[in-house]
Amino acid sequence: MPLKIIDYGSKEYKQMVELRRQILRKPLGLDFTPEDLEKEKNDLLIAAYEDDQMLGCCMLTQVEPDTVRLRQMAVKAGLQGKGIGRVLMQFAENIARDRGNKKLTMHARKSAAGFYEKLGYQLTGEEFTEVTIPHYIMEKYL
Repeated sequence: MPLKIIDYGSKEYKQMVELRRQILRKPLGLDFTPEDLEKEKNDLLIAAYEDDQMLGCCMLTQVEPDTVRLRQMAVKAGLQGKGIGRVLMQFAENIARDRGNKKLTMHARKSAAGFYEKLGYQLTGEEFTEVTIPHYIMEKYL
């Protein structure tokens, strides 16, 4: 399964936005605003493919000199639980480490916290609500 870094504004980026819209936003009755997408132009955009079909994606946002935040992890409907998320996470962690980061943090949906715990992430705070659903801050030292 090829993984690659994609360019903001590209055809692949538009595919990524649509995947995230279908998996992360539409079920909550939400969508992206142009302002939401504008904030992503300096992020590291990562996608997993099979042929020309995007199977999953995530992004890394630099939040401190040695810390990145994982955002917008999404795997295509019907393909969750097949290892795509795990491969994306390993790739994201390797890139983050290669770029000198020591910690990866995220706002994980409560429903996904167990997945991240299996990958070595730890809860670092109380449950909170974001985009209308429960989340936790989770982090891992790389």
